[in-house]
Amino acid sequence: MNLQAINRVTVEITVVLGRAHMPVRQLLKMGRGAVIDLDAKHEDECWIYANGELVARGEIMIVGERIGVSVTRMMSELQV
Repeated sequence: MNLQAINRVTVEITVVLGRAHMPVRQLLKMGRGAVIDLDAKHEDECWIYANGELVARGEIMIVGERIGVSVTRMMSELQV
């Protein structure tokens, strides 16, 4: 297997924690440090997308000052 070819592949990963609806004018008024209330609780799972395709669910992990995602279920498990 040619690992160099695999290492050149780029995948855009998107993690969705929750959603919020607001007018654009309200968004434009927000400054640095503003908080946007989401429709999710801290214990809710997040959605993990690869190139716009839902691939997994996960949990938010905080280690020191870094935020990460721990994969809890792959999409193939979600479809069962």
